[in-house]
Amino acid sequence: MTEKINKYIDHTILKADATLAQVDAVLAEAKRYDFMSVCINPTWVIHAADALKDSTVKVCTVIGFPLGANTSKIKAFEAQDALANGADEIDMVINIGAAKAGNWALVQSDIATVNAVKGDKLLKVIIETCLLTDDEKVKACKAAQAAGADFVKTSTGFSTGGAVAADVALMRQTVGPKMGVKASGGIRSLADAEAMIAAGATRLGCSSGVAIMEGLQSDSAY
Repeated sequence: MTEKINKYIDHTILKADATLAQVDAVLAEAKRYDFMSVCINPTWVIHAADALKDSTVKVCTVIGFPLGANTSKIKAFEAQDALANGADEIDMVINIGAAKAGNWALVQSDIATVNAVKGDKLLKVIIETCLLTDDEKVKACKAAQAAGADFVKTSTGFSTGGAVAADVALMRQTVGPKMGVKASGGIRSLADAEAMIAAGATRLGCSSGVAIMEGLQSDSAY
């Protein structure tokens, strides 16, 4: 499966102290293994877009990350800036506090505001499953779907937990067969990756892409 699993992977470097040299290493790995995308913080988008322009690897960046507590206008502006700088895919964090309060109208409108500026690019919606009940996970997925997003995503990788196969399965069951489901956080091995795909994931966010391709176990937290 490793010869095909590369196109599931968003090869990720989102840590706050990432240096240019570390980002360049991730970009080189992404090109070497022909991953689906690199997922980077917005400050690196211009650089990554230039580095990957002659490859099939997409540029993915994060919006409202990692807390999701920015206003909708700021999220939309951040997304517009990233897209103008060359991003192909946007991974935004929902308003988690609104979700916990049951304000699903705000959760949906927040997503819709970003969706309105994405044009023909992909929008993935991070619901941060580790902070939600199963009922809240279902409602968050439905809000993302109603707002027009392309994917729902489990986790930022910076909260209290990452991807769990049971959550991926629940998300897949909720959104049906056509919407994307991205598992992220704690996927460190080929076995982990295959478990998430079996549960219904169509994309994997991980910093352990090389280890997955080599059939190794990584100690990375993301």
